[in-house]
This record gives sequence, structure tokens and C-alpha cells, in this order.
Amino acid sequence: MASINDTAPEKANSALAGELKKISEIQAPDWAKFVKSGNHRMRPPANPEWWHIRAASVLKNIYNHGPVGVSKMRSRYGGRKNMGRRPHKFTKASGNILRKITQQLEKAGLVKQSQSLHKGRIISPKGQSLLDKTAVQLKSAK
Repeated sequence: MASINDTAPEKANSALAGELKKISEIQAPDWAKFVKSGNHRMRPPANPEWWHIRAASVLKNIYNHGPVGVSKMRSRYGGRKNMGRRPHKFTKASGNILRKITQQLEKAGLVKQSQSLHKGRIISPKGQSLLDKTAVQLKSAK
């Protein structure tokens, strides 16, 4: 059985983003072309399809790291902020972007909220089949 982790991450993300574009629930909001992806960034993303690429990355993140919430993903997608002459400082990524993406993924049925002891979102069977289908397509394309 092919896993999404068996392929190169950039190829897997771009293929998964292509699959997510076909889902009507996952659409970039109007404000997405003007915002930075975090406080540590200087400019908004240059790629016009960055919303779907981030959504694919978030879906893989939820698949790999179990019940995960927005706060944990903010730390994972954060980075070093340039403080000028002062030393660099770690800042978290934008919570609104990650929150909206996880809500869209949940609305599409790809993730669901965990009912166990740990709060957060986990991958649903529909999301698991999408990841497996994408992995098989990538493996057969080699």
C-alpha cells in the first residue's frame, strides 16, 4: 500500500493541492490575496494557488500528527522574524488562515474533530482515501 509519505513532499503537496482544487468547499476567501501567512513574513505569498497548497500541507499535517489543533499548527508553520539589527525571533503563523482551512477541510468531510481525550482534528476515512489515492497516482507516475 502506497503512503503519501513515500513520495517527495513537494510533488505530494502539489498533487494533493490539485485534488483539493476540485472540491468546491475549499476555496480561498477574497482577502487571501492580500494577507501575509504570518507575522514573520515580509510580503503575501507570490503563488496565486497558495491557499490550496497550504490546505494540502495542513491535511498532511493532520494525517501525520494525529489530533492536532490550530495552536499547534501555528507553531509548526511559524518562522524566524527579522528584527533588524536585533537577533531573529520565532513568531507563530497566522491563526486565522489555518483556522479557515481546517474548517473548510472539515466541511468537505476530509477531517473531523477528535472524540478522544486529546482535542483537535483527525483525518476522516474520506480524507484517508484521498491521500491514498493521490499516493497511488504519484507512485504509478514514476
